[in-house]
Amino acid sequence: MLKRLIFPSTLSLSMLMLTLLSTCPFLSGCTPRIYKPGPYVLNGGQILENRYVTSDGTELPLRQWLPEHSKASAVLIALHGFNDYSHFLQQPGDFFRQQGIISYAYDQRGFGGSPHRGLWSGVDAYVQDLDLFVRLIRNKHPGLPVYLLGESMGGAVIIATMARSLKTPVDGLILAAPAVWGRETMPWYQQTLLWALSHTMPWLTLTGKGVVKVTPSDNIEMLRALSRDPMVIKATRVEAMSGLADLMDIALHSAKQIEADTLVLYGDKDEIVPKQPTYRFLQDFLQTRQQRKRVAFYENGYHMLLRDRQAPILWNDIVAWIKSSSAPLPSGADKYAEQVLAAANGDDNS
Repeated sequence: MLKRLIFPSTLSLSMLMLTLLSTCPFLSGCTPRIYKPGPYVLNGGQILENRYVTSDGTELPLRQWLPEHSKASAVLIALHGFNDYSHFLQQPGDFFRQQGIISYAYDQRGFGGSPHRGLWSGVDAYVQDLDLFVRLIRNKHPGLPVYLLGESMGGAVIIATMARSLKTPVDGLILAAPAVWGRETMPWYQQTLLWALSHTMPWLTLTGKGVVKVTPSDNIEMLRALSRDPMVIKATRVEAMSGLADLMDIALHSAKQIEADTLVLYGDKDEIVPKQPTYRFLQDFLQTRQQRKRVAFYENGYHMLLRDRQAPILWNDIVAWIKSSSAPLPSGADKYAEQVLAAANGDDNS
């Protein structure tokens, strides 16, 4: 999403920059705002049937998929991507439920049906919400292993959470196309424009229409449904984009701090999070081997891997990895990733 919204031509950029910087002194808000949580009102949060009540009393819409048959074998907590919401897990959640896996997904602050829709709450808020939710789930399902699944921005929130000293008690991480496109890996003109907009008109909303076209998935029917879904944000505030960039900066530099068993999924045809920052993240990620770390590349995969046309292949890989993090993936995507990364490292060393 970020890539679609900040791609002007280099020629128009200089003129836009001069206009923005010259008007900044006359604007009331020349810095991006973070809409932080309120003071604590609960000793701990609450998980209700369709709501997650955070420690400051904020009610976040919650979806859950509970197995109908035998005792569950694991719990999966899923975080959606930027401008998306918990509905992203509908089909995967149904599949995981049939495999005996309990799944939960909540709308993160500022997204979906949560309060203050479209406003960015800050990395600390997203991290604290996830950490608390994990602890509540641990209490709700004692004895079951708990895994985190994050798509795009959701993956970045998980990385940021695990990089903190919170010691969030999870048994494994699944990062689907994690948002690790930090500022330093963006072209200079994107960095500059994002800074200029966020420090002059942070309230400005952008839609991406008429900008560079990208393909987030090959599942056209799903994309059309998203375009009609009123819960999906279509016009993004610049300050929210700046906040996302802050989160991606943290994620890019936190690869070595991930200590849990981790499965990273990435599509060869991802046009949202580029290969350069992803490969850089993975290079650091694979340098530390304290725990089992697995990378899977999908030749026909796009950014929205969990909803692509070949998504069931990934769902099967995720279930297989949860059952045994040391066994090869059914699709062979882990072997393919080894070949691709070995070739990329060879090119870098030549």
